[in-house]
Amino acid sequence: MPLIKLDTTERLSDEDKRALCTRLSRIGAEALGKPEAYVMVTVADGVAMLHAGKPGPAAFVDVRSIGGLNGKVNGALSEKICKALEELAHVPGDRVYLNFTSVDAAAWGHDGSTFG
Repeated sequence: MPLIKLDTTERLSDEDKRALCTRLSRIGAEALGKPEAYVMVTVADGVAMLHAGKPGPAAFVDVRSIGGLNGKVNGALSEKICKALEELAHVPGDRVYLNFTSVDAAAWGHDGSTFG
């Protein structure tokens, strides 16, 4: 049920996308204390984006979860996700914005039902 959705300006090879998805999935599962079997990661590369009014490497990460998000967890996710983006997508941390959203279980669907 956690979702990590990445939009980045950088063009990534299929291999780099897979590596990034794998890393972000593990980061999300560990930080949120959820089974990785419930984590979904999406990566959209080559997205038109400005950061601070300037073009260049940048990323936006949307993290959603049913429970588990709080100030401490969000800080850990921000640190680990930014590190992964620097290493695997060459986007510096100061060019990354992250958004954290807690979702009510009844508002999240899966396999013909909801979690609530």
